[in-house]
Amino acid sequence: MNAAELLDICRKEGLKIGIAESCTGGMLGAALSETPGASDVFQGGFITYSNAAKVAVLEVKEETLTKFGAVSEAVAIEMAKGVCSRLLVDLAVSITGIAGPGGSDHKPEGRVCFGLAVKGKVWAETVEFGALGRENVRIAARNHALGLLFKASHGVIFE
Repeated sequence: MNAAELLDICRKEGLKIGIAESCTGGMLGAALSETPGASDVFQGGFITYSNAAKVAVLEVKEETLTKFGAVSEAVAIEMAKGVCSRLLVDLAVSITGIAGPGGSDHKPEGRVCFGLAVKGKVWAETVEFGALGRENVRIAARNHALGLLFKASHGVIFE
């Protein structure tokens, strides 16, 4: 599944996409925007690398960050909802994780949380990619997010 295929499906379904990235630092946006004509589907995205940016740009609650930490499904959901609010899109995905190097016993390297917001419904999951190295975790997270967008565009996530 590649970005061009996803954009074609969303175009046919009349879906607009927005994204929020943290640990991938724009890789997902780059993948979506490299296809000519992407702007009729891909409305934009936010790279909210710091907690302060997540709060200021995506309306993530300070309380959520304090209670769960930036790498959590709760924050991923609020990020995705913030994208929908800011860009008025039908489908949003968010990515927040620990690409490495390092991590902790509580939140190890390779843990990435994803949030989806689709027409008012929200969903999240955590994927443990493992200590693959920073670049490989980021690539895996980008690819996983593309897959989630693909599934959500087909209604698979919320069945």
